[in-house]
Amino acid sequence: MIEIVPVSGPELITYADELAALLVETVNGGSSVGFLAPLERDTAAAWWRERAGAVDAGHLRVWIARDAERVTGTIGLVRAPLPNARHRAEVAKLMVRPSARGQGVGRSLLAAAEQSAAESGITLLVLDTESGSPAERLYRSADWTECGSIPGYAADPAGVLKPTTLYCKAVGSAPERSDRAAGRATPMPSRS
Repeated sequence: MIEIVPVSGPELITYADELAALLVETVNGGSSVGFLAPLERDTAAAWWRERAGAVDAGHLRVWIARDAERVTGTIGLVRAPLPNARHRAEVAKLMVRPSARGQGVGRSLLAAAEQSAAESGITLLVLDTESGSPAERLYRSADWTECGSIPGYAADPAGVLKPTTLYCKAVGSAPERSDRAAGRATPMPSRS
């Protein structure tokens, strides 16, 4: 059975080695998530540990999917920092181990991020993914709207520039106008 749980900054450090293994497997398997192959496990673990401060500060939320043995997936939600953008967040680093794909893990992680966003006052989610990637099927089936494509936006793990497709999704309801005008936003909860 797969469990989806949010992680705190200290928990992210605790899970850094398992998340590093997932990131290495994802990148070295050809998925474009911001890194070039071959990705070393120490580099990946250090990257995850560096995210702990952002989690503690409330700028980043991270969830993991885990079974009885290990982390099988992860997703992040990055809150926009500027006053005119506090209504939105970016979905980032959705990864599922190849052995766990096709079991609803990605969809469950995406649903957890969407629900948390809506509960914290976020009304718009955005993401980007390599055009033509298998991830596009998930986003389309989860009612995300394709907003356009940018040619040569990011390099795949082999270093080849690929187009990226942008997606968005409305979640929750719009915050009170007075909160927007004052630049206030409901902080993302540290735990679900």
